[in-house]
Amino acid sequence: MGLSELAETAMVSKSMLSAIERGAKVASILILARVANGLGVTVARLLEEQHDEAVVVVRSGNHPRAGPSGQWERLILSPVVEGVELEFMRTRIEPHVTPGMFSPHPPGTLEYIFVAKGKLKLTVESVDYVIAAGDSVCYHGDRWHSFDNPYASLCEYYMITCIPVGGAARRGGPA
Repeated sequence: MGLSELAETAMVSKSMLSAIERGAKVASILILARVANGLGVTVARLLEEQHDEAVVVVRSGNHPRAGPSGQWERLILSPVVEGVELEFMRTRIEPHVTPGMFSPHPPGTLEYIFVAKGKLKLTVESVDYVIAAGDSVCYHGDRWHSFDNPYASLCEYYMITCIPVGGAARRGGPA
């Protein structure tokens, strides 16, 4: 895929993609997610090497992190393996933090969330859902969505993103 095609598919400017590639800029998690969506893969695949072993163990302290540590952080718990676009992560969002809107994943993507601590405000195509500790939710990730913590305590949740292999990104803006 060429730079122009990726820029259009990922909804990220060519200059931003070029600056990231040269190491002149560090991509935010939102930009990383858009690039991954444009390529039809998980963020984990952009950050980690693919493993082909029958058993892959990722030791404590070696899980890649995405997002700024402190206010909002994603710890990618799943290794990247050949032929599978699945991402398992733990996310922590400090009180009163709004990371922003995520663009749609490729068509057919499903996301599963289990909230371990606090409450999460999940927005899918302009509809808000409050997911509290102990609750779980599954939704189609091929829509505009966001994860916010407008509440007074830390929110910690676990999420699985399952992208159909070979998916193409859906285009369009938020509803």
